[in-house]
Amino acid sequence: MSLVSRVQQIAREHPEKVAYHFMGKDTSYAEFEQSVEKFATALKSIGIEKGDHVGFLLGNSPHFLISLYATMRLGATAVPINPIYTPDEISYIVKNSDAKAIIALDALLPLVEKAAGVFTSVENYIICETQPDTADKLRALPDALKTKVKSFTLLLSDTSPDSAPVEVSEDDNAVILYTSGTTGQPKGAMLTYSNIYSNARDVAEYLSINTNDRVITALPVFHVFALTVVVNAPLLVGATLLLVPRFSPQDVFDIAKEHKATVFAGVPTMYNFLYQYPNGNVEDFSTLRLAISGGSSLPVALLHNFEEKFKVRISEGYGLSEASPVTCFNPLDRDRKPGSIGTNIVNVENKVVNELGEEVPIGKVGELVVRGPNVMKGYYKMPEETEYAIRNGWLYTGDLARQDEEGYFYIVDRKKDMIIVGGYNVYPREVEEVLFGHPSIVEAAVVGVPDPTFGEEVLAFVVKKDPSLTEAQLHDYCSEKLAKYKVPKRFEFLEELPKNTTGKILRRSLKKQTV
Repeated sequence: MSLVSRVQQIAREHPEKVAYHFMGKDTSYAEFEQSVEKFATALKSIGIEKGDHVGFLLGNSPHFLISLYATMRLGATAVPINPIYTPDEISYIVKNSDAKAIIALDALLPLVEKAAGVFTSVENYIICETQPDTADKLRALPDALKTKVKSFTLLLSDTSPDSAPVEVSEDDNAVILYTSGTTGQPKGAMLTYSNIYSNARDVAEYLSINTNDRVITALPVFHVFALTVVVNAPLLVGATLLLVPRFSPQDVFDIAKEHKATVFAGVPTMYNFLYQYPNGNVEDFSTLRLAISGGSSLPVALLHNFEEKFKVRISEGYGLSEASPVTCFNPLDRDRKPGSIGTNIVNVENKVVNELGEEVPIGKVGELVVRGPNVMKGYYKMPEETEYAIRNGWLYTGDLARQDEEGYFYIVDRKKDMIIVGGYNVYPREVEEVLFGHPSIVEAAVVGVPDPTFGEEVLAFVVKKDPSLTEAQLHDYCSEKLAKYKVPKRFEFLEELPKNTTGKILRRSLKKQTV
């Protein structure tokens, strides 16, 4: 069984079941499957074969879903790229991934025109029409470009579905996902057909996602969290995706109420925006049975505040691109532990180790490592980085964690983000948890900066509700709750914190501001 064959099966057995809702329109599984088959045939007709790499510069829309499943139907490899990356960032990934075709939003047509003669591996650019004048722009292209640039709509409408799924092995690459590149250039994590299928299956089982669920898909679908948790896992069990083009609290509340949503997944920043939104109330999420948080650590104060306001339990989990991504989740049939990422999901094993790779005692901090059918094959064209990341069958995550007596894991912080003050370890998350507990703070992030006496000192960046809040007041507040060496020496007030497209706060961007 594969993701493609499973969608085929649902389309045969429940053809009228709604696969996804987008911008006021429902699309059934039968309609989705027909579009996938037609687009796979179209891709085949322009030369896409098993093993070829197809880049996606797409957002949350049916174009992405159809392109992903059509690419997998051919046994090719999807390379999702954040469409709002800079031209340099996009260029690096396109070149490094050896993409043979690019499927892009029409808003990126000017970029495609410039790039068409640059990327020698790319033979076709397929433009997805979302704007009314795009068809005219495509017709107006020079003849030399028209051979490379094609219309998604025309390819889909002018093709008859006659492409049977290509047989693939478990070890063939289904997706190459590029890491965010916080250190050096992004690395392409090669996720096999077995990786992505097993993680979607195991997440669906662990979280009891089923055919009756209506899942809000507001996370960016080109990101691995969304790809597995709110795209592949729901489609695998015949659930319905409620596609939100881009996240906004009002849109999420509206679609949740209108379609009686049962599952929402978001990153902590999304939960913070929803909680802070003045028009949000308990009725907005009255039909939710499951709220999922991942991407980065959810401050405990925010978790309690959100649950108190909306009467919905949040289940926090953990994952990373290299693990397809999910390794842990708070179980639904046992206690949820605030601040914890939960326990091993089905078929996946986590443990905490020291620098020698030896498991540390319960309660001790070490590096979290993971193994299971979800762990990537390696980094594309980077054998040395692969060898460093995967040792003796275990994926080294770079995250510091501890485990309690009941098997629940707790992320302490990123190994590289740890601050050392006079020989003492300070974990930014611990300080941020305290700051999030202050009633006048909206957001906070903590970094280490050089200090001539103690090596490093703690610097806090804060977004505040109350304009009268001062550094001195925050210093006193933190001094009551933290050891002296953990208390930020300085506080900087900002209008907002820098974030990536998934809403993760970019500590490294903040750190650069201090240099």
